[in-house]
Amino acid sequence: MCLPTAQADFAPYFYDNGPYSYNGNLALFSLSEDTAVGTQIYRLNGTDPEGQEVRYGLSFDPGSKEYFRVDPKSGNITLVEKLDREVNFTKIVTIFVMDANDEKPEFQNMPAIIDVLETTESGSSIYKVEAVDRDTGSGGSVTYYLQSTLFAIDRHSGVLRIKSGEMLDYEKAKTHFVIVIAKDGGGSFNGKEQFMSSSATLTINVIDAQDTLPSFIGTPYFGYVYEISVPGSEIFTVEARDGDVGNPNPIRYSFDDGKPFYKIPNRPMFTDSKSDKYTLTFTPSVQASEVSPEGRLMDYEVTTVVIRVVDLNNNPPTFYGENGPQSTFELTMYEHPPEGEILRGLKITVNDSDQGANAKFNLRLIGPGRMLRVVPQTVLNEAQVTILVEDSAAMDYEKYHFLTYKLLAVEIDTPEKFSATADIVIHLLDTNDNAPKFSSDYYIARIPENSPGGSNVVTVTAFDPDSGPWGEVKYSIYGSGAELFLIKPDSGIIYTQPWASLDAEVRSKYNFYVKAEDTEGKYSLAEVFVTVLDLNDHSPAFYDNFLEKTMVIGTPVKIEAVDDDAEVPNNVIEYAIMKAEPENNIFDINADTGEIMLKSYIKSMAIIQNITKKRDCTWSLVVQARDRGHPSLTTTAVVKIDITEATQLKGGPLGSFLMQNRNKPLQILGMLAGIISLMIIVTVLISTATFMRNKKSNRILPNRRVKRRPKTQHTWLFKNPLKRPETNEQKFKVKEEEREPEVIVENVNHNNNAGRILRRWPPPPPPCAPPPPFCLPVERQWVVPTVSATVAPKPLKKAVVTRQDSVNKALVSELKMKLEQKRNVSFFCFL
Repeated sequence: MCLPTAQADFAPYFYDNGPYSYNGNLALFSLSEDTAVGTQIYRLNGTDPEGQEVRYGLSFDPGSKEYFRVDPKSGNITLVEKLDREVNFTKIVTIFVMDANDEKPEFQNMPAIIDVLETTESGSSIYKVEAVDRDTGSGGSVTYYLQSTLFAIDRHSGVLRIKSGEMLDYEKAKTHFVIVIAKDGGGSFNGKEQFMSSSATLTINVIDAQDTLPSFIGTPYFGYVYEISVPGSEIFTVEARDGDVGNPNPIRYSFDDGKPFYKIPNRPMFTDSKSDKYTLTFTPSVQASEVSPEGRLMDYEVTTVVIRVVDLNNNPPTFYGENGPQSTFELTMYEHPPEGEILRGLKITVNDSDQGANAKFNLRLIGPGRMLRVVPQTVLNEAQVTILVEDSAAMDYEKYHFLTYKLLAVEIDTPEKFSATADIVIHLLDTNDNAPKFSSDYYIARIPENSPGGSNVVTVTAFDPDSGPWGEVKYSIYGSGAELFLIKPDSGIIYTQPWASLDAEVRSKYNFYVKAEDTEGKYSLAEVFVTVLDLNDHSPAFYDNFLEKTMVIGTPVKIEAVDDDAEVPNNVIEYAIMKAEPENNIFDINADTGEIMLKSYIKSMAIIQNITKKRDCTWSLVVQARDRGHPSLTTTAVVKIDITEATQLKGGPLGSFLMQNRNKPLQILGMLAGIISLMIIVTVLISTATFMRNKKSNRILPNRRVKRRPKTQHTWLFKNPLKRPETNEQKFKVKEEEREPEVIVENVNHNNNAGRILRRWPPPPPPCAPPPPFCLPVERQWVVPTVSATVAPKPLKKAVVTRQDSVNKALVSELKMKLEQKRNVSFFCFL
């Protein structure tokens, strides 16, 4: 049942346009006395809050002369009697105290709470807001504002109404909070222009009417009727629905004004009566009423239909199918047809039965994109409509399962621009035009080493937008790095082989390809990168758990452990001394390199012996090697260290070498075997050379004299590349003498490589020759050539031999001594 609604009635009011205005409420209006009679001097301007028409009038004091007249409709004021200020008027002097805009508007009836029926019509006044500003002039005028999509307020009167076209709905919102702003017209304050405002909240409670009115669909309504229409012609169809959609009542249509010019049967259809003449445009009001099950009329809604009578051009374009007029055309086809192909399944004809310019119209195809185009585009009277494929790629089943177009025919040269539309619905069929596509071009996975066989590594996904079997994706795996991995064909889960054992120390990086393929072999690839994460599963290890080292004071000794883990920090080792025997720990260790060194204050063996009170300088250290993994793993080794000073290593480099490597007998034996082999080779070479020289000269000549070689004599000279260049004394040749001198022999050898012989000759003086630069009657040095190197000269003890019958014995002794020296020299050169 519809609850009654109240319509408020508020008084009209004048617009306040300020002083000295010629339009408004006559505020401070002045007029010259010489104004001609009949002149329009002012225009009253006002309005009614409910929108009703206002009337204007003037009132005069009883018995006074009426100088002015007002038009009641327009509000124009006209002078009707001549003015004479000196005769007819009294001079009044008015003193105005000018107001400053120092007061803001104050609401008189806000905030407030009101109740409004949800059935209140749109545009209805529901409340009047009142605010007062105690200032005068523009500063005292109040203007109202609010921001709402449902309500509106008259800026001057403050009348609040429901906006036109808007309705309250209890089911959507039970309460509305409207903030109203009252703002003055502004004025001067302290020399500046100032506007002041106030705000208040109006709470509007919507009262439920327990039902919903019927509503018309597709309003506003516009219809056309041709002047040549016969009685019974269908003009327009209106449609209304009950707002209670859960249990709607039937709708009955009727005219609201009761005029007999129209007749409406049970179905909502207008018909015109027989008439020779009627208005060009008429607006009948149509009422839609709900019908109760008992047949009683209930709530109703009224709307207006604008009917226009069209002259002459009374036939719009019309689309025809094979069986007559048709508004919907459907076609089924595969996606991606060739461009330029004609959609032959559409049999469309368009016709306009008018003649001449009234039958000329354009065809347009409106729809998604530019996939299709229509031919022809301009038609006169009638044409066969052809639809062509414009963009084949866009006709994609994966984007559009069906395409809906509007085929529009619009007249060109007629004022009415009659038009017709037809729906073209194209159902697309899918083809296998897409390959599966992975969600990423590559996948990065990590898996800990020692994971059991069959562990999941990563899941790859690919999508094929095609439908049916074409959209089914199968996965496979291949590549040189895929030997330890498998993939589930349906789900794309990559997992390790059942027998696979991942070890980051053996191999930590794998990469291979996965393939996603549909049923017809279309595929795409993605690359998979698998990193085997290193676990701290190896302890550091020394080469030997018991190490022996010899330390020379001032020189560190180094121990080393290795960790077979593949990555840092699992394979980073730190060293520490855990225990020392004797307990006095005189060592430091470099935690990173493993170098063991004496503490900085220990400079000699005496300091060590003073600390330990022992002469035996041997320590046993327990050294720990610990990695930095989590959890950390450790191992230990016992290091025996013998401490010595550099001066205690006798025998030069050989002694140092033997002391340093005394714990490595195989290395020492190999070195000794090499030295002995080299000595044997050198001995054989020297013996061979000596034998060859002895063979050339049959005997050793004890008695010699020096004889200068003639300049003209040419002899063969064989230069020894190991000998120094010849000096002056080497240019002399030794020849035999018949007498034997007294000889003092010191290590004379046969090959004259280096000789030191001091001879005492008989009284005749030696031949005149330049003295040799190094020929002294004292000791001379030997230089013995060897196969491996040239040994620095070493002073020899002088051996004085008495004169004997044979010099051979002395030479053989000298040769033996030199060979013995050579063995020692060759031994140290090898070291």
